[in-house]
Amino acid sequence: MTASALPDGTPHLPAVRLVVVEEHTVFADALEIAFTDDGYDVVRPEVAKGRPPYDAFVTGLLRVSPRVVVMDLDHDGGPAEQLVAPVASAGIDVVVLTGSHHLAWWGECLHHGAATVVATTEPLSQLLASVRRTLQGRVTLTPGKRQHLLQLHAAHDDAERAGRLRLARLTDREQAVLAHLMLGHHVVEIAQARVVSEATVRSQVRSVLAKLEVSSQLAAVALAHQVSWRPPV
Repeated sequence: MTASALPDGTPHLPAVRLVVVEEHTVFADALEIAFTDDGYDVVRPEVAKGRPPYDAFVTGLLRVSPRVVVMDLDHDGGPAEQLVAPVASAGIDVVVLTGSHHLAWWGECLHHGAATVVATTEPLSQLLASVRRTLQGRVTLTPGKRQHLLQLHAAHDDAERAGRLRLARLTDREQAVLAHLMLGHHVVEIAQARVVSEATVRSQVRSVLAKLEVSSQLAAVALAHQVSWRPPV
């Protein structure tokens, strides 16, 4: 966009464009009113985030050429790699609003280029202040807090990678047993379903625990859920 001129010849610069991606209408309205009053050009995209792939959604965001995107995103609401990274890589500051308390995931958002992450449980005044600082090109997170969140993400990432490697050790039969455990089935039920003896199932459960390096069936199931593991079809 090019600058126009006021009657006295003073350049009239176009308003800084802010895109608000927020599914809660009342909250989105509050953000729009606040930043429109500040003089920003607020846009709320018509294209919903939807489900992966998010190409159309991201393309829609980039098409309006925002300076900052405020994106409501939760830990289970879409991967930061697909939603934050392509927007941030286009030189756009991304402010992630989230109800998630999973700080390692906050670090993941920062790792993929988010300028900051703000909890939606914060008072509205603080939330608005964080977005305003981002719009003004100011730091919104102290270097120490940013580094801490990034370290939490790195540690969580390492733990998930190690968990996947341990799960890859399981044989097909052991994977099937773990799948039953994830459904809450007991040894007797697993034996009946697989038409084998209970002793065989107990032996397979012990092998699963040993290979996953955990001491209980509950811990084995927790590890599988942690890395979003699913048995091969």
